[in-house]
Amino acid sequence: MRSARLRTAKLTALVTGLVVAISSCASNAPQDSLDPAGPAARKIDNLIMPVFGIAGVVFLFVMVGAVYVALRFKAKDDTDFNEFPEQVHGNFKLEIGWTIAPALVLLVVGAFTITTIFDLAAKPGDDAIQVEVYGQQWWWEYRYDVDGDGDFTDIITANDLVIPAGREIALNIKSRDVIHSWWAPRLHGKKDAVPGRVHPLTIEADEPGEYFGQCTEFCGLSHAEMRVKVIALSQQDYDAWVEKMQQPFEEPADEQADAGWRAFVGQCTMCHEIQGMPDPEEPGSDFEFPLEKDQVANAAPDLTKLMTRTTFAGAMFDLRNDTDECRALGLDWASTEEGVDECLNRADLEAWLRDSPGQKFMHAGDVPSPDSRGMPDMGLTEEQIDDFIAFFLTLQ
Repeated sequence: MRSARLRTAKLTALVTGLVVAISSCASNAPQDSLDPAGPAARKIDNLIMPVFGIAGVVFLFVMVGAVYVALRFKAKDDTDFNEFPEQVHGNFKLEIGWTIAPALVLLVVGAFTITTIFDLAAKPGDDAIQVEVYGQQWWWEYRYDVDGDGDFTDIITANDLVIPAGREIALNIKSRDVIHSWWAPRLHGKKDAVPGRVHPLTIEADEPGEYFGQCTEFCGLSHAEMRVKVIALSQQDYDAWVEKMQQPFEEPADEQADAGWRAFVGQCTMCHEIQGMPDPEEPGSDFEFPLEKDQVANAAPDLTKLMTRTTFAGAMFDLRNDTDECRALGLDWASTEEGVDECLNRADLEAWLRDSPGQKFMHAGDVPSPDSRGMPDMGLTEEQIDDFIAFFLTLQ
């Protein structure tokens, strides 16, 4: 009976170990910090892997010693018991050995750690692209200084950080409310976004691709849905994106899109902004705002060129369907009717416009929590939702 229980216990331990080992493996792990895709992440990986190896050796040494002592000096029966085992105090060689050996290990690890910290803290080159990153409950805004004049309003976008591969990107990370933390594991380590402070971080992607991350500092109800997405393009594609992002706003010509524009101005421009949207009082514009108020975008994503993005709502939802065919269209996915029909994630976009608090923020029953932050329920009709989407499709 005892032998059967022992075999069962061993089998249980083996199966549990296998399950744990298998569960740690994934064929698609977009936030794998052990799969570096940039110089900074590689420096971190080159430090942490040897440290893991040293820690593994120390772990094995300690465990083997513990098991050896437990088996070698265990009591054979009730009479073989000594309340005070034989002491080794005063054994000069042992005491010096187990003092010096760990100190040497820590000295070596510390030296490489300090070197890596200084390498990562080095200032980016003069050719680096300067981007201001603002953390806010619960999304990221990116402001580009394209021409290097210190003005970070050349391009203002949200959710997707678009960069050229093979070039340094100097991020200046800030916060508008609470503490956040920006982390794209395959490109660099974490960097906090703290109100009133600017924290620099230099990233670089080896090659074009999409690199995912997460806010890693608890910042409120939807912290888990405050995601990071970095899209690295070839230099040529990046230059084309920059040129497209700076093209002026075009008034919608389609009747339904025009109705969506009017509804957008009347209900959304207290928070959202679209760069270059003409003032109706200027010559050549016969449009009148339903409400007299300026456009201010101090607390909501800038929607300029919305349809060049791939995500929305803090990168929680795909704006462009995440398929091989749609990814192949790049950031121009909405420039053709075929692209829109194939790639627009209309279901999630409609659900967001219909009830955004229900999609992302906490409810108390059927009523949004008073602690919620973000886009409120606008009470839009289904016809208005269709008008909004028709207008959004012109923002490219």
